[in-house]
Amino acid sequence: MEICGEGNSGEIYRNSSLGSSSVGGGGDGYSNNPRRYGINIAASNLIHAPLTTLLEYSGILGGSTSSYSQEREQLISSPSTATGGGGGHQEVTIRIIGSAENDHDDEPNASPNVEALPYGQRGGVVEGNANTESSISDGSSGIATDSSSSSSSYQRYDIQNLARWIEHVLPFSLLLLLVFVRQHLQGFCAALWIAAVLFKSNDILRRQTALKGERKKSVLLGMTVVLILHVMSIYWWYRNADLLYPLVLLPPSTIPPFWHVLFIIIVNDALVRQVAMVFKCMLLLFYKNSRGHNYRKQGQMLTLVEYFLLLYRALLPTPVWYRFFLNREYGSFFSSLVTGLYLTFKLTTVLRKVQLFFTALRTLSHKEMYYGSYATSEQVNAVGDLCAICQEKMHAPILLRCKHIFCEDCVSEWFDRERTCPLCRALVKSADIKSYSDGSTSLFFQLF
Repeated sequence: MEICGEGNSGEIYRNSSLGSSSVGGGGDGYSNNPRRYGINIAASNLIHAPLTTLLEYSGILGGSTSSYSQEREQLISSPSTATGGGGGHQEVTIRIIGSAENDHDDEPNASPNVEALPYGQRGGVVEGNANTESSISDGSSGIATDSSSSSSSYQRYDIQNLARWIEHVLPFSLLLLLVFVRQHLQGFCAALWIAAVLFKSNDILRRQTALKGERKKSVLLGMTVVLILHVMSIYWWYRNADLLYPLVLLPPSTIPPFWHVLFIIIVNDALVRQVAMVFKCMLLLFYKNSRGHNYRKQGQMLTLVEYFLLLYRALLPTPVWYRFFLNREYGSFFSSLVTGLYLTFKLTTVLRKVQLFFTALRTLSHKEMYYGSYATSEQVNAVGDLCAICQEKMHAPILLRCKHIFCEDCVSEWFDRERTCPLCRALVKSADIKSYSDGSTSLFFQLF
């Protein structure tokens, strides 16, 4: 039985799909194409499943927008491919196979006897067998492709399940966080205030250090008074919170809970840095009024203060964690083991801080160990009395290790950012320690 259908079905499908895509565009070619705009995410999907929607949009889960456009393009191009680009009437034939022919077709591997055929038909049979073998090999490669695609689909499915689980857990986790913040509201507010004062004071101190001879004495004095009053008020407000014992490296009087341990360490760490900023302000006031404006000495003193502060801050959390870990409620063996491991790990950090402090101390005591020494009048006359950086007469000339001479102010400012000579690019400044001559303070919290 044969069924024949006539009609330009390919052109009808193409015209109908193109027409539906251009509705509302006014015929000017500005269709509602999702590729034209950067983001095409439904607001309802973003509210109900934000993580899954973002993963689909990024392509990790195989977004629905891209798959929809690919399927649409395949549906549009398939009729034209089948018709071969012709515009005339096409015929579609359906053949119903009988039972005898079906039994004969169920033998895919059966091949006709080549010897029984005439000689002129043997080539076609051999060629057909070769095509059969090639189709079998193509099938095996298709099976491998299908297996890889199935494994990737399983991975996308796992990621999607994980994203949905996070979406279900996230609101409850946010509620728990909100309750936790409410229970420790005073501690959170105090920690944020102390951190804000620390960051702002560090910024002011760096700017005043960069001004050198033009720095304002009133700003430095005002900052010193404000920081002293701030530190004293915080310790007076929390006078019953065991904040003072760790300052002299003594453990708290009682075993504090975990969150109280973090509060003690963070507050003490921030306030100790503010006390160090007070000493830096005094150094800036002293070197501003001293004769000769020895800025290199000032940078060395600021670096020494900072490395002493780093060493003290490394020791500051030790008594607090020692009291916390040495809790007999967990058993004497377990508490002693954990305490011993903590002290062992802490020892390696403290030894490194001690080495850096003594390196900064040797740099202060030996002038030639930093990046050079003061040049004599004969050395200055030999190279000329003109600084290559400021193009003016040298003031307090410094002889570098590479034998080039510059003004002390110019070369000190240069080595705040660089480690090489401004002329020959030779390595002059040692990388043993980091310079804090710009007045900066380390802003990382020492928690352990």
